[in-house]
Amino acid sequence: MTEGHRITVEKSDRHVRVVHGGQVLAESDEALVLRETGCPDRYYLPPVDVRLDLLTPSRTHTYCPFKGTASYWSLPDAADLVWAYPDPKPAVAPIKDHLCFYEVEVG
Repeated sequence: MTEGHRITVEKSDRHVRVVHGGQVLAESDEALVLRETGCPDRYYLPPVDVRLDLLTPSRTHTYCPFKGTASYWSLPDAADLVWAYPDPKPAVAPIKDHLCFYEVEVG
């Protein structure tokens, strides 16, 4: 990590729910929360708690020097709404294969 940049990953003690267009895409009590300097908290959900049958793999990939290369999934009306790190950097290894959404409700 660079000077002043910090990432932590820990088990969330909050219920996380993802709804898009009135449809529940995911719901979990087993989410991980990733906190990164300068970024909003992001909740990474285990695949078992995500409606993978509603998602279509995207061709999009992005690279983060702190987390690694992300793969994306889309809905018919929402491109690249979901992402995951199939091979994350060691510092964030717990998020491997967990899915993250832009739109979440945290309770």
